[in-house]
Amino acid sequence: MTSMDSKRKARGIAADGDVPPDVELDDEDVGQGDAPAGPDVAFTAVDWTAQRDEESGKVGAEVIQALVKRLPNQPGVYRMMNAAGDVLYVGKARSLKKRVTQYAQGRFHTNRIGRMVRETATMEFVVTRTEIEALLLEANLIKRLRPRFNVLLRDDKSFPYILLTADHPSPGIYKHRGARSRKGDYFGPFASAQAVGRTINSLQRAFLLRSCTDSFYENRTRPCLLFQIKRCAAPCTGEISHAGYAELVHEAKDFLSGRSQKVKTEISAAMQEAAEALDFERAAIFRDRLAALSHVQSHQGINPQSVDEADVFAIHQEGGQVCIQVFFFRTGQNWGNRAYFPKADPALEASEVLGSFLAQFYDDKPVPRTILLSHAVEEQELLTEALSTRAGRKVSITVPQRGEKKDLTDHALQNAREALGRRLAETSTQARLLAGLAETFGLEKVPTRIEVYDNSHIMGTNAVGAMIVAGPEGFVKNQYRKFNIRSTDITPGDDFGMMREVMGRRFSRLLKEHGEADAADAADEEANGFPAWPDVILIDGGQGQMSVVRQMLTDLGIEDRVAAIGVAKGQDRDAGRERFFVRGRDSFSLPVRDPVLYFVQRLRDEAHRFAIGSHRARRRKEMVKSPLDEIAGIGPTRKRALLLHFGTAKAVSRAAMEDLMNVDGISESVARLVYNHFHEK
Repeated sequence: MTSMDSKRKARGIAADGDVPPDVELDDEDVGQGDAPAGPDVAFTAVDWTAQRDEESGKVGAEVIQALVKRLPNQPGVYRMMNAAGDVLYVGKARSLKKRVTQYAQGRFHTNRIGRMVRETATMEFVVTRTEIEALLLEANLIKRLRPRFNVLLRDDKSFPYILLTADHPSPGIYKHRGARSRKGDYFGPFASAQAVGRTINSLQRAFLLRSCTDSFYENRTRPCLLFQIKRCAAPCTGEISHAGYAELVHEAKDFLSGRSQKVKTEISAAMQEAAEALDFERAAIFRDRLAALSHVQSHQGINPQSVDEADVFAIHQEGGQVCIQVFFFRTGQNWGNRAYFPKADPALEASEVLGSFLAQFYDDKPVPRTILLSHAVEEQELLTEALSTRAGRKVSITVPQRGEKKDLTDHALQNAREALGRRLAETSTQARLLAGLAETFGLEKVPTRIEVYDNSHIMGTNAVGAMIVAGPEGFVKNQYRKFNIRSTDITPGDDFGMMREVMGRRFSRLLKEHGEADAADAADEEANGFPAWPDVILIDGGQGQMSVVRQMLTDLGIEDRVAAIGVAKGQDRDAGRERFFVRGRDSFSLPVRDPVLYFVQRLRDEAHRFAIGSHRARRRKEMVKSPLDEIAGIGPTRKRALLLHFGTAKAVSRAAMEDLMNVDGISESVARLVYNHFHEK
């Protein structure tokens, strides 16, 4: 393997041009808001890999000229990489030869492209069958590799959906977020969990669907409170037949699939029929269901008459930043909106940013039948064809010029302007607070990355260390980390020992992965706009905690690279009386109404919240832990088989070898493994 290959491999970039696999991280290194990478695009391709001649040292247009001769006149995707193996740019082309020739000529319309070409030391190519495949692969690679010269979608939070299950005789309705591993019908996306909750509440009143867990359902002997308040039909105790409940589920699917008028007509007819039969109690039930359906369709705000299923995108640029506002309309209802602030070169036109954003946005989300835009995008026909291919049906992308659809895009554009205005104002305020922090604590420069540490435990049990991160744009939640305290040498409840372990693990890994602070931060800020090394760390603790932290930083040789500040709770633990500990100064307090004090309190409270949440999650996990979890080789499937056969883990521990071998899926070797675990003596 060449040195270039090893560098690529270290960064998750396959040397042969394949899409790199997802990187697996340890539990303490998993960010809380991390979004999974999109699925791989199925395509037939040929890899064309070209590397820089290490001895010649050629870079820029000169090295690109050497590659042009061997390129085919076919569609594909190209990657431009620097001498360190970092991917600078991912692009697609109808003709690889023609597109790369443009870079080789050395004449560029923008400084951005000129900079990109000058840094290029090697390129890699993937030839695809069609330009559509190239567009889909380009979006996939941009989301995975995050090249610094591309438009980057900052999407660290998945969308919630409504799930109607299909793996139970009496399907339930639930809020769902994440991988769609459970069998059923998914409806969405919704912009927020609150929108899902409100809609489910209304749907329960309209269709009387259960929302309890399967285990709760199986153990009912009489109807629960939801039946009493007319929010569930109680199929668990036979208050409604399976056929009758299935009809309710079918109506709910029709309503969520856009056939709401059909459902309302049927319920209205049933109400009329019950009234004519003088069954007024039954007619009242149908009346209440109709009212609930009307509430679903009216409480969402703007509900267009001419748009049944569409996503509306509007883009606004100001102050070197971009905001893209997305509104979701399903079944003629507004299911909420969300603002995005993609990373993009200020020189790019709105059409370029929006086009690149759309391709990445739908990499891992369902595509609606209609997409409405505030601005026309480049290669709109190609994007329409690509999204239609991904969705498996026709997709329409339009820029409306009049009527109700134009009103929708105008409304989205107004929201984009306001959201970007608020962000610019918040960024300005945050900048003033960071400057005040630097002045108050005598920092060498205004910090761009602040890390705050806290511990949480109960009498030393389930101890967790937590780190939150803040920067010029506020809290950076995809950088948060939790540390499950592992050391067996720490006395339960020893906060100093816990902090020593957290500091050692955090900065040892940082040194290993990012080297010295100055060089690493320059590279990370250039690539991602956010450094890997903190300028300052805040510790929730007093002089004792600070002694431990400073000693650990000294042992690692970075005591002069990172400023450490201790924040001790004041007299009577009252907010506003905090004492601060900084190297070279006596401890001091800040005026009660000092904005910097409020800022530090907010940072500390966020670290405290995150630490407690992580501790509670670990404690809940411990409470449901089974002795079977400790046996190597016993996964979820075998564990389920053993529990279904014996009932409890205690019964498994008492079982004989012969009994264990009678369980489906348990071989003699596995049975001996289980038996020996419980009979070591």
